[in-house]
Amino acid sequence: MSKSDRESGLACPIALGKYQNIVMAHGGGGRLMHQLIDGLLRPELDNPWLAQNHDAAVVQISGTQMAFTTDSYVVQPLFFPGGDIGKLAVCGTLNDLAVAGAEPLFLSCALILEEGFPITDLERIVRSIAQTAEAAGVAVVTGDTKVVDKGKGDGLYVNTAGVGTVQIQPPPNPNLIQAGDWVIVNGDIGRHGIAIMAEREGLGFENTIVSDCADLSALIKKLLDVDTEIHCMRDLTRGGLAGALLEISQTSGKSIELQESIIPIAAEIVGACEILGLDPLYVANEGRMVIIAPESSGPAVLDIMKNHVLGQTAVSIGRVLPGDSKQVTLRNSFGTNRVLTQLSGEQLPRIC
Repeated sequence: MSKSDRESGLACPIALGKYQNIVMAHGGGGRLMHQLIDGLLRPELDNPWLAQNHDAAVVQISGTQMAFTTDSYVVQPLFFPGGDIGKLAVCGTLNDLAVAGAEPLFLSCALILEEGFPITDLERIVRSIAQTAEAAGVAVVTGDTKVVDKGKGDGLYVNTAGVGTVQIQPPPNPNLIQAGDWVIVNGDIGRHGIAIMAEREGLGFENTIVSDCADLSALIKKLLDVDTEIHCMRDLTRGGLAGALLEISQTSGKSIELQESIIPIAAEIVGACEILGLDPLYVANEGRMVIIAPESSGPAVLDIMKNHVLGQTAVSIGRVLPGDSKQVTLRNSFGTNRVLTQLSGEQLPRIC
């Protein structure tokens, strides 16, 4: 239904299930978040750039293709093994630009501070933002600061936006994937979500689980510099590996089959998920991505990734199937398939 139809009074009421108010799961990367986006936000803001349905919008400015993205970070705790909210914000925005085939150039940063927030913690976080941006070769060129009443801001929220120039034609997009394409991940999954949960709840695992929070733009640049054919890239944040591939499947109209025995999951993550009753396929990551590439390019993609510190354990975990059933299935060692679906609720709130 078009925006003009709604404005003329021809639209039906927006249906968001039984919910009359926002719940935590509306931000969790699962079914309720997609209902909120597709049932309310996307129709009201309808335009061709938003319809790309990617981590960053590709726009044309004076003959140059640019990627533009924004994200907000509300993680608790603010400091965790492997990072903090500042590093997370910069890496998350850089990764959203990079998986759209862009070289990140400039960032914005907005801070919403709660009255009473320790200045020493703020200094530490801002220093982390500066160091992470500098290491990536980008600059934070604009920003904003707001303060809210004590008890109404949960310490600190961060919003970052970023722009970059697109380096590959056509830009990676779910609509480009084809039957036979390889599905490749750059490393083991589930680390970030479990690291946050363990730190938040004070879980005493034998070994400290460290978040995979990292900037993927340098790894992606290596792939783009050699003009490797890539159909789609997506970083694996909220909703994890399963959530990202389900989004790609729905957007592209293609089916994807994964090989369960090949998906890299560290033993400590498997153990933690078993204790907590979580499915590691849906646990968030902040330094992992999925690349969907033609079979002809798959070996070259893997070779390049394995020669980078963030891709040393990269592996092809599945294929795009013929047909248009829009399913993601997980094939186990017994040869049976499990159909993956979007979670209704949220496994781990406030992880990014």
